[in-house]
Amino acid sequence: MVQRPPSAAVLVLHGGRETGTEPPPPGLLNLPGTRMRPFVRALGRAARTAGTGGGPASASASSAGPALGSSAGPPSVTGAGSGVLVRQVRYGHRGWNGDRADPFHDAVAALDALRDEAGDELPVVLLGHSMGARAALRAAGHPLVRGVVGLAPWCPPGDPVTQLADRDVVLVHSNRDRLTSPQASQSLTARARRAGARTCMITVRGGDHAMIRRAPAWHRVTTALVLGLLGSGSLPAPVGAALALPATAEATEGTLDLDLDLGAGAGPAGRPPTAVPPRR
Repeated sequence: MVQRPPSAAVLVLHGGRETGTEPPPPGLLNLPGTRMRPFVRALGRAARTAGTGGGPASASASSAGPALGSSAGPPSVTGAGSGVLVRQVRYGHRGWNGDRADPFHDAVAALDALRDEAGDELPVVLLGHSMGARAALRAAGHPLVRGVVGLAPWCPPGDPVTQLADRDVVLVHSNRDRLTSPQASQSLTARARRAGARTCMITVRGGDHAMIRRAPAWHRVTTALVLGLLGSGSLPAPVGAALALPATAEATEGTLDLDLDLGAGAGPAGRPPTAVPPRR
């Protein structure tokens, strides 16, 4: 059976280290990559539900070059009926490595390969965790990118934000994260909004950097955000309102509490809050 081209795509970028020039270990030994597998599965299931069919997702090996694929699970999954491609990006190196910014270049290479494969009009959301979120934010200026969902992102104060203009950016961070700073994430949303981005931050109370505590809530809200930004699902109304704030809004105005503002069950697998229509 001939598989139709995807109508949208999600590129998933896992975490890593501040420094490390060696390649990530293969398969399940790559713990940051393995950590993202439940998100890939949740997105695949939700994409099937959002589509017209309910058949099994299809998995295919990547053939677009060394920057594509996954060292921790199937390289690509397409939600049957929805045409949403979910693909993990494989890094050449474990670390960010200072000015080299290796994961950023891997992300751009993956986006370029996806454009060669599916065309210039394919809408893409970048989903990154920790170092991967930093790479996603840096690569968001690519023409295919519609938005970024960053989980426990690493947001150094000097990182650029001008590339985020006209993009939707939602950062999700635990208030108990001890590895990356939720305050830095909140600051980035304000800086990016002033630079022309539409931004929002969601606080997960009682979570952790590895997203193990309250894992189902992380998976549900992430899935709702990604599909909502792609236009393949409904975006929670409080998030839509935050994204619509003016450039002069304070960082706290665009910060939401997962439990108080969205409900712990926000998203396709839980009790959905009032939603805004899919973004187009």
